[in-house]
Amino acid sequence: MARINLLPWRTELRKQRQKEFFSITAAAMLSAAAVFCLVHYCIGSMIDYQTQRNKYLESEIALLDKKIKEIEELETKKKRLIAKMEVIQRLQASRPEIVHLFDELARTIPEGIYLTDLTQAENNLTMNGMALSNARVSAYMRNLESSPWMKEPLLNIIETKQETKGSKNARGNRFTLQVKQGGEKADNQEKKSS
Repeated sequence: MARINLLPWRTELRKQRQKEFFSITAAAMLSAAAVFCLVHYCIGSMIDYQTQRNKYLESEIALLDKKIKEIEELETKKKRLIAKMEVIQRLQASRPEIVHLFDELARTIPEGIYLTDLTQAENNLTMNGMALSNARVSAYMRNLESSPWMKEPLLNIIETKQETKGSKNARGNRFTLQVKQGGEKADNQEKKSS
């Protein structure tokens, strides 16, 4: 029987398989490293792209915030201008009223009455004066009621006072009368006459 030694061939085969194993393992590690680097690069580029988009959106949001602030400022300016225009329009509309008011005061006062004080608060007038008799105050109130520029006369106080002027003793009635400016009646009369 012939003796064949197979050990060197097996060791050689084992060495070759170890080399193949290490080369396959190295190739797998290299390919895994390459895939890892590729994935890392892709994710990094996606992060950079998203960061650029976020910066762009933030800059656009900042521009829109600026525009919104400008619009709000313009709105407040507009409201102030509208308020000023309304005041000016009211003043323009009420400008002739004071002339009509004093004209009506002069026309409605009957003989024997004189006013000592006239106070205006918005559309309310308070008149203090002296009259020779209560009947003259009543006549004055009727005249005020029929006036197109005044309405709702209200007598608050009427009292008899004895006044001494020089050597004469004069008796008079001191009164306080409230009346509202009635521009509506005057407007209605102007519309009817036109």
